[in-house]
Order: sequence, then structure tokens, then C-alpha cells
Amino acid sequence: MFASLRHLPRDARDTLFVLAVIAWTILPHAAHLAPWCIALAGIILVVRARLAVVGGALPSRWTLAAVLALAVGLTLASESTLLGKEAGVTMLVVLMALKTLELRARRDAMVVFLLGFFIVLTHFLYSQSALTALAMLVAVWGLLTALALAHMPVGQPSLAAAARVAARAALLGAPVMVALFVLFPRIAPLWGLPQDAGGRTGLSGTLSLGGVAQLANDDSIALRVRFDGRTPEPESLYFRGPVLTEFDGREWRERRAGFGDAPGRAPVLHGAALRYEMTIEPSRLAMLPTLELTPDRPDAAPRLDGFGVRARADGSWTLDRPLAERVRVQASAWTRHGLGADMPTSLWVHDTELPQGFNPRTLAWAIELRDRPALRHAGPAALVDAVLAHIREGGYEYTLAPGNYGRDAIDEFWLDRKQGFCEHFAASFVVVMRALDVPARIVTGYQGADKAPADGWYVVRNSNAHAWAEVWIAGRGWLRVDPTAAVAPDRIRRGESLPPRPGLVAGALSNVDPALAAQLRGLWERMDNRWNQWVLNYSRRQQFDLLEKLGVATPDWRDLGIALGALISAAALAGAGWALWDRQRQDPWQRLQQRIAARLAQLGVPVAPHEPPRTRAARVRATLGAAGDPVARALERLDHLRYGPRALARPDRRWWRQFDAEATRLQAERVPPIAG
Repeated sequence: MFASLRHLPRDARDTLFVLAVIAWTILPHAAHLAPWCIALAGIILVVRARLAVVGGALPSRWTLAAVLALAVGLTLASESTLLGKEAGVTMLVVLMALKTLELRARRDAMVVFLLGFFIVLTHFLYSQSALTALAMLVAVWGLLTALALAHMPVGQPSLAAAARVAARAALLGAPVMVALFVLFPRIAPLWGLPQDAGGRTGLSGTLSLGGVAQLANDDSIALRVRFDGRTPEPESLYFRGPVLTEFDGREWRERRAGFGDAPGRAPVLHGAALRYEMTIEPSRLAMLPTLELTPDRPDAAPRLDGFGVRARADGSWTLDRPLAERVRVQASAWTRHGLGADMPTSLWVHDTELPQGFNPRTLAWAIELRDRPALRHAGPAALVDAVLAHIREGGYEYTLAPGNYGRDAIDEFWLDRKQGFCEHFAASFVVVMRALDVPARIVTGYQGADKAPADGWYVVRNSNAHAWAEVWIAGRGWLRVDPTAAVAPDRIRRGESLPPRPGLVAGALSNVDPALAAQLRGLWERMDNRWNQWVLNYSRRQQFDLLEKLGVATPDWRDLGIALGALISAAALAGAGWALWDRQRQDPWQRLQQRIAARLAQLGVPVAPHEPPRTRAARVRATLGAAGDPVARALERLDHLRYGPRALARPDRRWWRQFDAEATRLQAERVPPIAG
């Protein structure tokens, strides 16, 4: 690429390089910003590149003002505001592109460079992945290279030379960057992303038929989990999220805050505790998806620095604000448990309520089921078995594309179409059980994980999102019933995520060996997991652990500040020493000029310190005549190397050897004058 730009004038070449760096820096925003923004920025950069190649005049300020007004109007139309993250980044990208149309002086270039560095930071409002960091590292290197070029005003230094200068400067600054990363205080939630920059976990606080089915096509990572000791079977991997109790006929919601949150008796736990650790991706929910069942007790409850964590009576865990940053939590769970065995009548009656006027045919079907002779006096357990048997034998189909359902979605699914995803089975089952006066509710979360761990961590994807049911039986409490297992038992037994629908890239790569594709994805996810564990999840606790390893008995914020201050002071002293030593150094070209002057003095040619090589060549010819012509030509070559269109950043040692050889030969040939 660098070679193809050599034929251009330096101004055109440097401008094209800066435009390429800007395009690289802006391009990742194409996934986040409005299409018109990326298109407008691209058009501006292409126009500026053409002007650089043909040497055309830059547009007038009125033209720039008109484009800016258009961008402001489009931003208001697409974002409804000029404030906030999306609108701010949109305007920043447009202003960055427009500023390239004002590249008339070095001052304008500096503004472009600073805007570029700022845009690099904005990418981390959307993603902090290793891939984003790698792409932005390349962008920073490009911006530093352009900055180095701007400080090389003489000649036409190569892009490769400027890139080496930029890399060297970055490497010199790397120790300071690492030190600040290791010791700068983490003050949650300052270290994380803003609230509106959070990602998706695949869950929501509500459920309506169709929502989870759309989510199952998202194959991105929701959380990673590893176990201390034994690994539970896939069918036991239920990660509990929001528990949905309120139903208005169309949508299921969590029970309103404070209603029925009295914990009552502690859950009954069977068997040994299962210690586990999770890394949870950002979410728009103020909740933690914990392994069932994680009780509220000191040796088991999850703790999260900077967040208020609270256990609800329904077994879920809530936060005081949405989870807008990647977090790591440790907890203990009991996969065999009993919850709410002593629930009062006032609460279980509430869990049998159904809205009036919705799904009348399903309610009539439930009454008919109850009137069967074998079930007239049956208890809740027998009714559950009967409904599950109906699902297994009733011709139901488990599908990712159930289609749209109308107002009485339960009627349509349960009695007519019989095609649905886990949410359809869970919601219909709960409605039927409530119609039978059995307390029931929906639980959403994740079920299962990837079969093989990556670096000891099992990956739970958004496509593992799941919905199941719970029924309450006197003396036993809330029991999990997964209606999906009745029609698709492999989905639960294997605990694997559902395959996403193939997209454009997947369709193009359909002939790629699936095993190879899985290996490549696993390799990348292992790298991404290490990035998450070692970099993004570097926390206050790890900072204090580091100080303990360095000999600090009980580290706190004061010790961290002292360590950081000492390190900064040491770096400042080292920098001062470097500057003092650097003051004693001379520019390599200046040193060469002094050596040339001394060599010419030996030949009897007096020169002034400020004279350039071409002037000294003229003095050599004037003093030595034709005999000094080889030395004069060597000085003229030096003038071209120093001030020509392809000027060198440092003197060429080969030139000095040739010049010194010519001067030595000339001195040996000269006849010394006769005294006297």
C-alpha cells in the first residue's frame, strides 16, 4: 500500500493516509449508528480523497455549513435529540469527516487527530471486546503515524518510517499505561459502561408470546460459568432469572415490588452445595441469573462490589440498578431444593388468578379435564402429570418459528396450531394449571450450556434462553415443571443452545466443515474469555491482592494511592533524567555537518557552520578547482538526501564512507607547499 502512494506529492499522499485512518476508525460504528451517518461520512471522505489526488480546491465555508445543517437535521430526525450517546457519537463522526474538508494547515490536522482519538474512545461505549480493542489499537497506531508525519516537515519521509516512530513512541508509553491500569483505583460504577451502553442478556422483565423465540436466534454469549468440584448434568443447569406471576391476558410480568416478598421459612436444601463462579455480560435488567437454587445465606449468596444485591422470596436475585457492565460473581447453589413450602393461602390464591375475557376455550378445556372421572378428586401432582401427558400425546410441535398469535394466543396455541417455542408451552401450561386451581407461575432464565468448556468455563449463550413453569404443592413448595421437556426432551437433556437461523455469512460458509468452524469459534472465545478475565474483570479486589503479594499486610485505598504516587514519581524522575541526557545530544545532521567542516578544513576549504552542503560544494570547487569535483559532487548528493523530495530522517552512513574516501584520496594527492 505504501509503495503505491510514492508517485503522489507528499501533501496528497499524507492526506490519503489520514483519510484511510479516519475511515478505519469510523467503520465499526456502522453497526451502531444510523445508515445515513456512515453514508454521509463515506461520501465526504471520498470527495476529499479525490480533491487530494487531483489537487482541487477545498469547498467553501458555506458549503460546509450547509452539510452540517443537513447532518443536524438528520440527527434530530433519527434520534429526536442532539443530546445523549447516539446523537453525540453521530455528530462527532460527521464533524470528523467535515473537518477533513478544512485541512489547510497543521493546526487543522491536529484537530483531526484529536477528534480521531476521541472517536476511538466512543467505540468502547458499545463494546469492550478483544476484537474492538485490537481494531482500535490499529486505529491509534495509524493516528500516531499521521501525527509523526505532521512533525516531519522536511522532504518526503516514508510512511513506514513514520509508522516506526509511532510504534516506538507507543512502546515507550506502554509501561505508564500498564502501571495506571494496574494501580488506578476502580470506583464502581465509574469503571464500567454508562447505563445506556449495556448489552443484552436475552431476558426481559416481561414475557409475551414471540419474545423469547426471537431471542433464541442470538448466539452471542450471555454468561460464562465454572464449577469448583463436580460439574452438574446439563439437565440441571437452570439459571434463574425473573419470575413472572402477573398476567393481563397478553403479557406476563414480575410481581410488583414489595408484594409477597416476605421470605418466610428458609428453602429446604438437599445434598451438598455446588460452588460456582460466573462472568455475566452486560444486561438491561436489574437482576442476576443465578444457578437454581442459590439461597440467601452468608456462605452461598452472590456478592457484587458497587451493587445492592437483594434476594426475593421467589428465589430470584435483584440489583439496585441495571447491570450495565461485565461482572464476576461467586455463589453456591443446591440443585435439589424445596422453596416456599410454608407459603400462606393469601399468596397461593393470588397465583391462581387469570384475567377475565381471555382464552375462554382453554379454560373450558381445563374444566372438562377436571371433570374426567379419574381426575375429579386428583391432587395437584396428578393434574400436572395429566397435562404433561396431553402435551406429549396431543401432536404439539416444538419450533423456532411458531408465527404470530392473536389476542387469545393461549387458545390458538393449545387447541389449534400446537406449534410453539418454550414460552408457548410454559405460558399455556401455567394458564391451564391456574384454571385447575393449582398455583403456578413462569420462570425465565437460561437452561444448559455448551458441551465442552473453554479454559474451564462453560459458555451459556443467549440462545440458551428458556422459560419453564413452577407449580406449588402443599408441603413440598414450588416445584419446577418444564413442559418443553414433554415435547422436546433432547433440548433439556443435552442442555445445548438452539441453533441460530443461518444469515448471509452463515449461508455463504455453509460448506465449511462444522467441526473446523466450531474449533475456530472455540479458539476465539477462549481468547475473548482470557481478555475478559485478565483485563475487563480486573477489579479492586485484584488490586489489593497484588499489594498483598508485594508485602502490604492489609492494603486499602491509601496504600493503593501511595503505590501509584510512588510509581508516577519514579517515572517522572526517569523522564527528567532522560530529558537532561537528551539535551546533551546533538541532531545527527548537525553532528555530520561538524564532521564535514572538520574534514574540509584539512583540505584547506574554510566553511561556515550554518552553510548547507550545496554552498560548501561551491566553496570546494572555488578553492580546489577540478581536483575537488568528486568531493563537491558528494556534497551535492548530501544536499539532495537532506532537502530533496525523499529526504532522509537520519544521515546515510554509506554516504559518509564514500565522502571520507574521496576526501582522503584528494588529501593524499595534493602536494604540500614548499616552505620558504
